[in-house]
Amino acid sequence: MSLDLEFHPLTSERWPEIEKLFEGDRICGQCWCMYWRLKRSEFQKQLGRGNKAALKRTVNSGEVPGIIAYADGQPVGWCSVAPRESFPALERSRVFRRVDDRPVWSIVCFYVVRQFRRRGVTAALIGAAIDYVKERGGEIVEGYPVEPSKRRITDTLAYMGVASTFRRVGFVEILRRSETHPIMRYVIGEE
Repeated sequence: MSLDLEFHPLTSERWPEIEKLFEGDRICGQCWCMYWRLKRSEFQKQLGRGNKAALKRTVNSGEVPGIIAYADGQPVGWCSVAPRESFPALERSRVFRRVDDRPVWSIVCFYVVRQFRRRGVTAALIGAAIDYVKERGGEIVEGYPVEPSKRRITDTLAYMGVASTFRRVGFVEILRRSETHPIMRYVIGEE
């Protein structure tokens, strides 16, 4: 069964919708998609309300931190996508540090409400992220998904996506510094 999804960037007008998505989830309600945007000590110190306030400040500043997926007008999924510079913790990561000096946009996080999981929402969000980057003149989209060592992994461990989904959308592995986390790229215009 195919889903009829719409996608919209998270702007200040759509703030209540991201609240609706994240507040009902025990992990998103602590993280608020700030894990890759902050120093670990700062992130841990402001878990919950502090991270929510930090994301709200980001959105209110005019920066778009990602895309919301909607089914029948209701928010059902999230993809954090922005220029790599928006995620300084990637640079501090041994596994995800920069590959080269090419300008890239990074996809660092997904969230899909339980009843919509395993229905293609993540792949659709990746496609919407590519379209969003293309509209803004970006040429390379990077992802850092998990390559599970077991056939199934928990939804929590798959928050950066699963490598097979990125491959299905057209991403190619360019480097692997970790057995379970390839760095993958999609080059716009080479599809």
